[in-house]
Amino acid sequence: MNALSSMDLIATAGRTPWHRASALSKIALALLILLLAVFTPSLSLLGVLFGVAILLALSARVPVRLLLTAMAYPVAFALLFVLARWDGTWITPARILLRPLTCCVAVIWLMGSTPYPDVFAPLSRVLPRAVGDGLFLTYRALFDLIDRSGRLWRAIRLRGGAEGSARRRLSLAGEGLGTLVLYGFERSQRFYATMQLRGHSGRICGCRHYADVTPADLLTLAAAVGVILAAVTLWGRL
Repeated sequence: MNALSSMDLIATAGRTPWHRASALSKIALALLILLLAVFTPSLSLLGVLFGVAILLALSARVPVRLLLTAMAYPVAFALLFVLARWDGTWITPARILLRPLTCCVAVIWLMGSTPYPDVFAPLSRVLPRAVGDGLFLTYRALFDLIDRSGRLWRAIRLRGGAEGSARRRLSLAGEGLGTLVLYGFERSQRFYATMQLRGHSGRICGCRHYADVTPADLLTLAAAVGVILAAVTLWGRL
């Protein structure tokens, strides 16, 4: 959760060329890397894509600690598939691990170099209106719930809620979860009422500057061309 907050801050405060490039071109590059990472049978291409994604994230000045923290989550789940499908070679585990890692780093680069309204605005044009607006609102409400849950947990600990038997702690955890659910429901009602008072027109994030082309888009284009050339060259190799 702290990783999401940090990426949101980096995306809005960053000053690298990636931050000046249009959101549409960065989304296209990230999708290209994701699709190739998912469908390619070549371990060599997966290695190249992972290296490209790492370079993109580091050149966008994503902190190494944040990058490693975010990468730990897909690794933890991928290890289960490695254990289930290991055939005695190193190729299969490497392929299984590189796929989610490459996708994860590419998404970190995108979200760390693009403010969230510019990411969700083009998606709202493709997805149904309710789905696009729901994704936008859910992303912002997540940070509010994170802060609320942190304060609730501190209050429980200060009042001795973290001590006692496991049954008592589990009961308190359930009560705390129920409190968060009620708070989220009340928050959504007040949020929707505020939107109506401010003239909600039926579409959230109607901005269109996500497609504004800048000279920095040439850098995104060069990266995309390099990825395509690597795919053409390495697709049929090990």
